[in-house]
Amino acid sequence: MTVSEVLEQAKALKPNERKELMKLLVDTFDVEPAVTAETTEEHWGKSLNRLLDTLDTSDWENLEIEDPVAWVESIRKQEAARLDNYWNGTQ
Repeated sequence: MTVSEVLEQAKALKPNERKELMKLLVDTFDVEPAVTAETTEEHWGKSLNRLLDTLDTSDWENLEIEDPVAWVESIRKQEAARLDNYWNGTQ
């Protein structure tokens, strides 16, 4: 049923019935929206923040890194040296 059809039916009502219909329609706007799984589900960012808060980052606090780029390059070289045997097939 379209809005136009509903309007035509409403026009056929008596004035007091139309007034009652209007009140009922307005009252539907005051009704709380139905709670769905989407509205009760926690945002993923909140759960991520909670997870990050539980991690032990004490090892990261005392790294004494002067140059972060040099540190990353150093770690990459160490990993490459460690995995070199696997890459060359000489395990």
